[in-house]
Amino acid sequence: MHFAHGPLVLPLHSAKDIKHKISFLLQKPEPQAADQKQMKEKSTVAAAKRVPTTAEVEKWKESFSHVLNSEVGRTVFTSFLKSEFSEENMDFWMACEDYTKTAPAKLSTRAKQIYQKYIGADALNEVNLDAATREKTRQNVENACPSCFDDAQKMIYTLMEKDSYRRFLKSKLIQDLCQQQSNAAQEKKEKRSCDMADSSQVLAGGA
Repeated sequence: MHFAHGPLVLPLHSAKDIKHKISFLLQKPEPQAADQKQMKEKSTVAAAKRVPTTAEVEKWKESFSHVLNSEVGRTVFTSFLKSEFSEENMDFWMACEDYTKTAPAKLSTRAKQIYQKYIGADALNEVNLDAATREKTRQNVENACPSCFDDAQKMIYTLMEKDSYRRFLKSKLIQDLCQQQSNAAQEKKEKRSCDMADSSQVLAGGA
């Protein structure tokens, strides 16, 4: 028995679905670096554990130390660094802070881990240190002590303070936080006015 061979006909809905998907894939633009940066910066507020208060944001504007001394400040600033693809600086600074609290028996192991991750020749998250500080830190790690990363940590702190922190203050992130606080304050003020008006009506009605 012979069967006639003809073109395979897809069900109408399947053909439309496939055409739609192909069209979507062809039209979908590749995300550009600038777009990725903007998307990351927009998501930074959501990354914070809580929305900072107006007083906190104002404190951050006063000095970089206020940012680092605040848990939510560090969270928001780290998120900003991620939008600039430089979060390794904050990660290293925090690792150094934690390192100083390490038990003496574990100092050597932890020092080598930090060095290999952030400073060594093949470091996956290499931070920007000058040759002299890098070499001094390498020597310090060989005889690990609580202060062996001090110079390197200070250098990264200064780098963040003079570079990233200044852009952070001018970023859309900070502007959005300030706007949120302004809107929240306005809504609270309007609600208070409404509540007072309602109370006045109730009193007037009862008189």
